[in-house]
This record gives sequence, structure tokens and C-alpha cells, in this order.
Amino acid sequence: VQEEKIFAGKVLRLHVCTVEGAEWLEEVAEDTTVEKLKERCLKHCVPGSLEDPKAVTHHKLIHATSEKVLTDTKTVLEENIQDRDVLLLIKKRAPPPLPKMADVSAEEKRKQEQKAPDKDAILKATANLPSRNVDRTVAHHNMRDFQTELRKILVSLIEVAQKLLALNPDAVELFKKANAMLDEDEEDRVDEIALRQLTEMGFPESRAVKALRLNHMSVTQAMEWLIEHADDPAVDAPLPGQTPSEAAAEAGASSAEAIAGPSAEVGGEEAKDELTEIFKKIRRKREFRPDPRAVIALMEMGFDEKEVVDALRVNNNQQNAACEWLLGDRKPSPEDLDKGIDTNSPLFQAILENPVVQLGLTNPKTLLAFEDMLENPLNSTQWMNDPETGPVMLQISRIFQTLNRT
Repeated sequence: VQEEKIFAGKVLRLHVCTVEGAEWLEEVAEDTTVEKLKERCLKHCVPGSLEDPKAVTHHKLIHATSEKVLTDTKTVLEENIQDRDVLLLIKKRAPPPLPKMADVSAEEKRKQEQKAPDKDAILKATANLPSRNVDRTVAHHNMRDFQTELRKILVSLIEVAQKLLALNPDAVELFKKANAMLDEDEEDRVDEIALRQLTEMGFPESRAVKALRLNHMSVTQAMEWLIEHADDPAVDAPLPGQTPSEAAAEAGASSAEAIAGPSAEVGGEEAKDELTEIFKKIRRKREFRPDPRAVIALMEMGFDEKEVVDALRVNNNQQNAACEWLLGDRKPSPEDLDKGIDTNSPLFQAILENPVVQLGLTNPKTLLAFEDMLENPLNSTQWMNDPETGPVMLQISRIFQTLNRT
């Protein structure tokens, strides 16, 4: 008895088919490779095909049930083929022929013909056309920048919001609450981690809070400011709108007004005056605070302090931009910052007609947001992410972008 017959694997009866319709049974051992099985199938269905050495590689066997292409180097057992399974013998699709050089040249020529004309070709083709005077500076100016126009829009929307809120009989009480909310926001803006880092270095807490607020919560810049102003006699002076005496006076006034409110008959004019005072208090809290380091740096160049403050206000505390403004034509001027948009313009009318904006203008928090962004443009992101004021700002931006494209 031959050794290979003693240790031979299990014999499987496989049903093989071709796309031409030929069918037969092939008996193979489990340890037979797929390549050998493929040779036997080709020898059965295509006599003489094995004379071509590429015939085996040009065909493939597919397991009909799993639709899997069998790997030539694996055995029937490794491919998990069972007795009575159906296999399909298929000739592989021939690869596409390589393009001829003549075809490649023709394609390149076609692409060159379809290529856009260069500047010289355009000038040559339009040399005989009548010229028209187009003021490119005016055309460029008409492409308004959103950040530039936003300030004008906010100025006009603040006026509208104040008029709408003044009509509310509960306006005074609403703004007292809003004023208190504003005080809480100011306190919450101090980053506790940054404050702890500075106090652990040995800086007093009140001085560290001031440094962080002046330097947009940057620990590094706040530390530099504290070191620079360590010997400054005014280093502990509170920021504008945050003196303890003023805070206490405002709190006392609010309490007195709250107590006297129900018993006192406040006339329409008195309520209006009171609301005006509250608006002024809110604006004082949001007044522009120039970067002290930028002020010193620009004044050392020889500029007057008032000019420096104006430059920083126009350029949102950006020192380099403020320097360019001082050395340039100084436009826009500080007075331009308080000018609103033309109330009869299509842009402003479209903004006022938007339902989301209309609803937002009756919310005191929206007015506070407008005031804050007017004086501190860097806080725009905070209000864009606010659930109450964010939708209003989004609608204003969308309306501007839509009309600016038309």
C-alpha cells in the first residue's frame, strides 16, 4: 500500500460549472491546492489549455454559496470547502489595453485647446472692444465687510430695542434684574484656575483679578502686567464701573426702589427717566478699557494719550493695527463708531422684519449683548454661543450674507 494513500485526506465530491454551461463532478482530497484543482478543471473543460502557462492565472474559481474567490495557494480544507459544494470556473476579465502614443497626443492636444486663455490672449481678443470707465475702488467698497457693518447695525438695533423695551410696563424691573445679572457675569468671567496660579505665585487676589481682566484671562500676560506695575501706586485702583462704593450705592438704590415700587405711583415720564439712567449705568459698565501696555508703547512713540486711546478703541485694542491707524488716514474716526446704519436701507429693513430678531429685541439680555459687543467686540463669540442671543446674531449674519451676495 502506498504511503500517500494511507495518510490521504478526506475526498470531496465537488460540483464544478462554467459560464458556457458545462457541468461535472470533480473528486479531490482536502489537502489539494486550489491551483491544482483549477488545472484539473481546465484540463476537463478546455482540452489543450494547459499548454499555455498563463491559462491557470487567467482563470479563477469562485465558491457559489459564499461568492468568494478562492486563493490559489490555499488548500481546499483551508478554504473551508465542503462535500457537494458548487464551484464556478470563470475566465478573468482582461485588463484594458494601454493607450497608443497617437491617442495620448490627441488627448493632450484636446486639453490644450480647451485650456482657459491667458491674460495676453484676453487682451488681444478684446483689443477692439470699447472701453468703459469702471471705478474699481467703488465696486470693492460695495462689497461690505460684515465686521465693519456689524457695529453700525448694532448701534441702530440698540436704539430700536430701547424704544421697544421702554413700552413694556415692567421694563424698569426687567432691567434691574438684567443689571444684577450683568454684575454676576462680570464676576464669573474670572478664570478660577488662572487666578489660583497667580495667587500661588504670591500676588494678591484683588490685583490678580484686575490683571486677568485686563489681559483677557491670559496667565502669562497677567503675570507680566503684575511685575511691570508692582511699584505703581495706582496698581490696586479698581477698574471703571467696579468700585465698591458704586456697587454698594447701586445695590442700595435698587433695594430702595424695589421697596418703594409697590407703594409709590411712578408716572410715565419718571419711569422713562429711570430707565434712561439704568441704560447709562449699563453702558458705563461696558465702557472701553484700553490695554495699558499698548497705551504706554504707543505713547512712547510720541503720540498723545487721547489719540492712542481713540486708536485702540477703533482697532479693538490691537496695538499694531492702532499704530497703522495713527500713522495712516485715521479712518474710521472714533465718531464713526457711534453712527448707525441707514434705517431705510434694505439690509436694516430685512433685519427688522425677521421674526427671530423681532422677538429678541424684546429681551433685555439681547440689549445687554448688543451693548457688550459694541464696546468689547472680542466678546462676540460668547454671545453667539448664548442660547438666548445666539439665534438673533445668527439671523443678522445670514441676512447680511444673503443681501451682500445680491
